[in-house]
Amino acid sequence: MTRYVIRRLLMMIPTLFLLYTMLFFMMRVIPGDIVDLYLEGGTQRSGAELEQLRNALKVELGIDKSVPEQYAISLQRLAVGDLGKSMRTRKPVTSEIIRRAPITMQLAFTATLVGLVIAIPAGIISAARQRTAVDQGVRLASILALSVPGFWTGTMVVLLPALFWGYGAPPIYQSPLNDFVTNMRQQLPAAITLGASLGGSVTRFMRSSLLEVLRQDYIRTAWSKGLTEGKVVSRHALKNAMIPVVTIVGLQMGGLFGGSVISESIFNIPGMGTLTLTAIRERDYTQLQANMLLFSFIVAAMSLLVDISYAWLDPRIRYS
Repeated sequence: MTRYVIRRLLMMIPTLFLLYTMLFFMMRVIPGDIVDLYLEGGTQRSGAELEQLRNALKVELGIDKSVPEQYAISLQRLAVGDLGKSMRTRKPVTSEIIRRAPITMQLAFTATLVGLVIAIPAGIISAARQRTAVDQGVRLASILALSVPGFWTGTMVVLLPALFWGYGAPPIYQSPLNDFVTNMRQQLPAAITLGASLGGSVTRFMRSSLLEVLRQDYIRTAWSKGLTEGKVVSRHALKNAMIPVVTIVGLQMGGLFGGSVISESIFNIPGMGTLTLTAIRERDYTQLQANMLLFSFIVAAMSLLVDISYAWLDPRIRYS
């Protein structure tokens, strides 16, 4: 197992390197740069003054050199763990990541918890009551959760409570260490928006996986021993049925970090999503590169954790 984990960790290096390289060049292919934003509204200056200011800003931001030279410099910094400074704030990009990543992590874990608390029991009930009205209702709800776009769900979560009950989430973010109740009032609506799609996927996977396990011979043996339905499902079927569910949860949980952009924007949560959106809007290359590198690492790490969990869920699985 140890050798397998080390090998997987080493495989992450070329993957992240390739993603970093693709992102670096793709951003610089897009017309315009951050200097254009700095010079907006500078029509009072003459053409020569604007050009001089443009050149000075490019030197200051480190984008006066050719793209291959910029890439070589960025790789040298990356090799020693330096992700560079934000072109917008002139501060190290890691300072913003350290401040905002815990906020998005909390949101992603809360969204996952909300989705699983609803989806796993719903999937179990749907499988246990196959072809009944309850099963049809659960399947319809899961399809709706998968089909509805996240921005529409978030808008409804904001709009409906405000219209019918006069309730709105606090507009200013509060850390859970300072005010846990206010933090949860702001996090939960965003978590519901993010967790809806996850819940729909998990419900369907839980149902289909559990139905497949319940048809196995060892489950029939458990039934023949006179065990109750609850004991058959919880003690014998559920653990094996969780393998595909863990896969989808692990992969989608990694995707929640990148998918938090819409939810954080709607609910005014200052996490990695809003930081990434600001970096895109203001063409802050270095901040965006660092953010996407972090998102890619989280997805790869979650994939590794999912693979490791297989051995715990099914003792027959071994890594060598």
